[in-house]
Amino acid sequence: MTQALLHARKKLFGPSTEVTQTEGQMSLFEQEELLHSLRQGQEEIVITEHKRKARQPGVRAEMIAALPVEVERCIVDPKEQCPVCKSPLIKVGEKSVRTEVIFQPAQLKVRQYIQEVYKCSQCGKEGSEHPADVFVGGKVPVSLLPHSLASASLVAGILYKKYDMGIPLARQERDWYRLGLCLYRSTMANWVIRSSEEYLLPIYERIHQELLGCGILHGDETRIQCNREPGKKASSESFMWVIRSGREEAVQAVFFHYARSRARKEAEKLYRGFQGYLVTDAYTGYDSLDGICRALCWSHVRRYYIDSIPLDSRGKEISGSKGAEGREWCDRLFQIEKKLKAFPSEKRLQKRQELSRPVLEGFWAWVEETSAKYTANESLKTALTYTTNQRKYLETFLEDGRIPISNNDCETSIRPFATGRKAWLFADSPAGARASGIVYTLVETAKLNHLDVFGYLCYLLESLPELDHRNHPELLEAYLPWSETLPESCRLREHRINKKCMF
Repeated sequence: MTQALLHARKKLFGPSTEVTQTEGQMSLFEQEELLHSLRQGQEEIVITEHKRKARQPGVRAEMIAALPVEVERCIVDPKEQCPVCKSPLIKVGEKSVRTEVIFQPAQLKVRQYIQEVYKCSQCGKEGSEHPADVFVGGKVPVSLLPHSLASASLVAGILYKKYDMGIPLARQERDWYRLGLCLYRSTMANWVIRSSEEYLLPIYERIHQELLGCGILHGDETRIQCNREPGKKASSESFMWVIRSGREEAVQAVFFHYARSRARKEAEKLYRGFQGYLVTDAYTGYDSLDGICRALCWSHVRRYYIDSIPLDSRGKEISGSKGAEGREWCDRLFQIEKKLKAFPSEKRLQKRQELSRPVLEGFWAWVEETSAKYTANESLKTALTYTTNQRKYLETFLEDGRIPISNNDCETSIRPFATGRKAWLFADSPAGARASGIVYTLVETAKLNHLDVFGYLCYLLESLPELDHRNHPELLEAYLPWSETLPESCRLREHRINKKCMF
């Protein structure tokens, strides 16, 4: 029980990332503790001199490279004279004093469409071949949501704020009011659902079809509360199923699918038609799906062994444990994969046979030996049992160099959803949950393809109402996130594709 509490405290207040410490390298915290113990009893504390690293040249210019520049000149009054002799002044040069970024708050404006109507000057006249009057009106753009104030840019702004920035509709309500628009959250929710179902759904379905044609997919699920799911309590859990394409696939996409349960039938429906490798955790709902070969995530294995490492009263790991040994075996595999990252898949497969297979053989021997010995550590027993039971799927990555050894990419794509969920808490209806799946799919896929999320959503909502895609589905090709024909307004400029600034 004590160990369970220590591990729970570590998860809550400890580091949130899993970092492997280099062999032979002391931890920063261990160094601090050692210094503290050595200095105890000393009256004088000597602080060693340190210097801040110089900023690399060009960093500031890169930060503002995508912004328009406005030059403000600080001029001398033409009437001003020399402060010494009162003679006229002549310009001899200029210098740049400083650069700063100006913030201009968003603004709303009303656009009113006035249709001009013309009448034929001849039709309808007495003696004319056409006795009825003929009227011609100017072409009016199709309304996004008829009988509402919704424009493509306004709805795109609502979607961008909620699904990319994680701002729930309740908070947006206050922000829109500050800008002068009284827009209720119920109205915004209605717009989100209608625009998703009427316009974004065809793109969403095409993304799913493209993913099913890939050779490598990642799969995972995460919880979502849906208050008005028929036949379920408001506090019960539903699920968002997530699919992501492998890194080496031509199509880079993420797909979010809402379902009321985690039942196997949902997996069968979601992956129907897929023939390839699926990287997941050990959830049995993926077992024996037609045409699918499963590969399991080694990061999950590693976490099991981390959870089995005993901690002292300060929450620090006790060295020399079997859990630490298990983690070390996993780390060896990840270190090999790091070295092979830049290799083509065929070469990577060859190197895995040379480097990873011997490590695996040693690991399985260690698992067998450790399992044969008695241990009171229930977490270690769980880790060993999990590893033994999943051995077949944990070795799948040796069959194809394209298969990753972890499901971290899929978990990374789920993280924005999990972060947003902490803010908006739940979906009020199944329709709202499905709309969330649709929009998250477009937002996260846009990011993978280096698109400007707001620009892409705005472009879709401006263009799709005018598109006859129901009779000509091939027209949707030009609107998919990886389409090369998307306008520049949808794309991040090349110098803005910076990993330090991408979320």
